[in-house]
Amino acid sequence: MILAQITDTAKQLADTANHAATAATTAIQDQDLRFGDLLIKGGWVMVPIGILAVLGLVIFFERFFTIRKAAKNESSLMQQVRGSIMAGKLDSAIALARNSDSPLGRMLQKGLTRIGRPIKDIEGAIENVGKLEVAKLERNIGIIGIVAGIAPMFGFLGTIAGVIKIFYDISKTDNISMGVISGGLYVKMVTSAAGLFVGIVAYVCYHILNIMVDKVILKLETDAVEFIDLLEEPATV
Repeated sequence: MILAQITDTAKQLADTANHAATAATTAIQDQDLRFGDLLIKGGWVMVPIGILAVLGLVIFFERFFTIRKAAKNESSLMQQVRGSIMAGKLDSAIALARNSDSPLGRMLQKGLTRIGRPIKDIEGAIENVGKLEVAKLERNIGIIGIVAGIAPMFGFLGTIAGVIKIFYDISKTDNISMGVISGGLYVKMVTSAAGLFVGIVAYVCYHILNIMVDKVILKLETDAVEFIDLLEEPATV
């Protein structure tokens, strides 16, 4: 009888221990899943890193869609302008270029309005408009490059702040335990990881946009050469 009671008591204690371990494991898992709380532990340095991340993403998506719109295929516009010029309908060609509302259209419009002048003047006018259009496409892209450089620096600043917090907590408690130094370690590791992540993403976005702009520039230059060749054809002189 006594042996049975001892066995039952042992089972109850084992069940209680298992429940406690399960609850502790669940609590730890719940804490691990709270990503927002983890970011908050990074301290005040996370605020500028977060601002840089939002700024970089807003500029990236705004420039991405703007450049993609400028990079759309304008072969039909070139064909229509060519047809109007060959038919001697200069006003119609200018209207087509103006209504296209694209970098190529504005370049063609400037060149068409210069017809009758020397080819060098027409080339110069088209080139000037092309430079302005490229400058518009590249607007604010440099800010993403700045974000790519500054974000890791803020992460490093957070690392320094975390180390300072560790030594301050140790000096205040005169105790070198994981519980004392964990706060500073959170600041150190979270800010470093966040700064590097934002910097890497911004770096990739910066080069993606530059590649897109380079493709647009090449396309505009090709179309400009085709337009000049069109004006130099004997039938249009």
